Amino acid sequence: MINIIKQEITFDESLKQRLEFICEFSHTTPTFINGYIHKVAKTNLSYIEPHKIIIKGITFLAFNYSNEIYIKNLSQKIKLSELEDYLKSISFGNN
Repeated sequence: MINIIKQEITFDESLKQRLEFICEFSHTTPTFINGYIHKVAKTNLSYIEPHKIIIKGITFLAFNYSNEIYIKNLSQKIKLSELEDYLKSISFGNN
């Protein structure tokens, strides 16, 4: 039987503050959900589940110490510095 160990990862405070600051300028409130590390016991296999940030009904994914944020899944990413423009564009229906 495979035993999977799940450990919660806390948000890096500087990342959380940057996201809150961007959302404040975009007049919205984010919801933060911590990510997890999933380890298969007695092996060196592990998977890092990214943090989830829900803004305006859209789930964004982020990893600690990264300057990129993923939109809905890991196939589309933008720089964290572009997030404010992205949020403003969806509020006007341009995206």
